[in-house]
Amino acid sequence: MNNIPQRTKAAWFSAAVLAAALLAGAATNPDIKSLNPAAIAIKFPDQLKWTTLDNGARMAVLTGDPDKPGYYALLYKWPPHKMSRPHYHPHDRFVTVISGTWWVGTGTKFDPDHTVPLPAGSFAEHFAKQIHYDGAKDKEVTLEIAGEGPATSIPAEVK
Repeated sequence: MNNIPQRTKAAWFSAAVLAAALLAGAATNPDIKSLNPAAIAIKFPDQLKWTTLDNGARMAVLTGDPDKPGYYALLYKWPPHKMSRPHYHPHDRFVTVISGTWWVGTGTKFDPDHTVPLPAGSFAEHFAKQIHYDGAKDKEVTLEIAGEGPATSIPAEVK
């Protein structure tokens, strides 16, 4: 993360704080008309557009476009008993566990019994081109994931 500009690091941190506030219900004041829309963008929980992915996870885009180059921040609701297979991303990704426990493992061999639990409040950085797998075991997990797009996952499992 040392080669990332300080301004970008601050944007990622701000997105994580926003995600936590949205899910915690901290942003509940509907009277935002007095705010300058050129100065701030606000999304309340009922304004998030959730999409269901092929793996059963639900995703909401907080900012940016994960399919295009540039910064993005996403919320995921990952279903229980679902793990990704070993893969990597071409760019660093920054993961904050909002609720639940996120289980992470590294390497090309898929071995969910040797994953490490990350409880709510934990932060992880997936380094570019480094193989990992992760997921939820017994309960749904809510995550905020930020990074530089496009948000691509490349399979890397060796069986």
